[in-house]
Amino acid sequence: MKKIDTFDELTKLSDYSFLENLNCDPDAKFNADNKTPREVFSGHYVPVKPTALKEPIYISHSTNFFNELGFTQNLIKSEGFIKMFSGDMSNVPKPMKNIGWATGYALSIYGTEYYAQCPFQTGNGYGDGRAISILEAVINGKRWEFQLKGAGRTPYCRGADGRAVLRSSVREFLAQEHMHSLGIPTSRSLTLFTSKKEQVTRPWFNNNSYSKDPERMIEEDVAITTRVAPSFIRVGQLELFGRRARKNEHPKAYEELEKIVLHLIDREYSDLINENLNLEEKIILLAKQFQDRLTSLVANWIRVGYCQGNFNSDNCAAGGFTLDYGPFGFIDMFDPKYQPWTGGGLHFSFFNQPQAAYKNFKSFCSALKPLLSSHPDTLQELEKIENNFPLAMQEKIDNMWAKKLGISKFDLELFSELIDLMIETKVDYTIFFRELSNIPDDVKPLTKSFYSNTFENENIKSRWNNWLEKWKSHLDISSKESKGKVSKQMKLTNPKYTLREWHLVLAYQNAENGNYDLIQELQEIMTNPYTEQTNEIEKKYYSKKPLDLFGIAGVSHVSCSS
Repeated sequence: MKKIDTFDELTKLSDYSFLENLNCDPDAKFNADNKTPREVFSGHYVPVKPTALKEPIYISHSTNFFNELGFTQNLIKSEGFIKMFSGDMSNVPKPMKNIGWATGYALSIYGTEYYAQCPFQTGNGYGDGRAISILEAVINGKRWEFQLKGAGRTPYCRGADGRAVLRSSVREFLAQEHMHSLGIPTSRSLTLFTSKKEQVTRPWFNNNSYSKDPERMIEEDVAITTRVAPSFIRVGQLELFGRRARKNEHPKAYEELEKIVLHLIDREYSDLINENLNLEEKIILLAKQFQDRLTSLVANWIRVGYCQGNFNSDNCAAGGFTLDYGPFGFIDMFDPKYQPWTGGGLHFSFFNQPQAAYKNFKSFCSALKPLLSSHPDTLQELEKIENNFPLAMQEKIDNMWAKKLGISKFDLELFSELIDLMIETKVDYTIFFRELSNIPDDVKPLTKSFYSNTFENENIKSRWNNWLEKWKSHLDISSKESKGKVSKQMKLTNPKYTLREWHLVLAYQNAENGNYDLIQELQEIMTNPYTEQTNEIEKKYYSKKPLDLFGIAGVSHVSCSS
């Protein structure tokens, strides 16, 4: 692996496939700096310069991701690097471009197309309101796109300021690297900068409030976090061009849809889809591959107790990885209806995520269909793949639960009985499955995960012990060696540590006062989620949520304001 030690070395790796292969908004040149809300009728992107942070303060970078990219630690000290990733592109050296780009996308919520969220009611003003891509580069043989979140206004900002606050930026920065360490596909975190020279107002909750709705406006420091992925193409992005082609909104509508679909294949699926195939063949393979990735992704989310919160099609990456850590949450007390976002509803709740994924997959297929309008046989094949999603999803879910329980084949009766007991006993999801991974002799070690004292009930105790015996009859634990092997495998499936909101709150509150120690601590712990760590760390982070925090706004639930 070639090491990248200086900013100049990084600049030489730039390679802008999105800008060079796709269409620029033809009206961009008539709209000065493109920072005012307006309708964007065509084109795949709008060129826009980020709004730099004044006197940026470095908070953190992902050491792990730096190492994977071949970046040395010297790079984070480089003035050019700091300027660029805090939004100042005024003097970037060539061949880098000194301008970024924002993209439009459509919105579907749980499969229903919406236009009202667009300020013009047309869908032409919805998109990257505060996200600006600033670099594409091929680094050690792999293409990456670098995107600033919170870098100021774009034509899609819908009247907002285009900024992200420190609170939401800390959450996303830590969550992306945690998700990667859990072994789940995700966008990655590169850097996190803030500034004390600019504050913005956001709706938030009163202290110790139980309100579901924000009650006051607060001033918060701004921040920019850089997220990195092979591409940032969303299902909603494909939908925008699919809708335009379906309605024949402009002469290039069909061409722009075809271009974005082929670009998605090139960026995300080129190792799986041969470029010499015809368009129809490529679309069928794309649908199959995306279905495989999306079903695996959602099964893995449930495996680790993650709830996306706001799983609209515009928050669903067409590359099949986790994207947009807004009102997300990792579950504490097990509840199939767990939903961290106050505006999310049951349709995006924890156990309903497979259904939400299906709705997004249907939106994805809908976007592809105009390209097959003159190929009825291929269209029928695509619809068959679309209709197969629930079966493919259920198979992934069943396999996930079997693996989580250490058994070779999913057993519905065993699983259903467990879920009933978990709900009745009020267990901590992460701690329960980690303790179960030790394959205890009886229920006593599992009580570490119980929030209620129902265990004192002899009937509950008896049911737990009976369930444990049934479960163990499914395990291959005939010898000490085989028991140890099963336990080890379960511990690689059931993490010891997950990024709980009540830990995040302390980290971003400290950061607001200029203390970033807890961010560094969480970064270290949460990038080793399956590893046994020190007794001190275990006591602090492998513990149930304090009962007095249940229902507290900003801890037990969050708003979408960030």
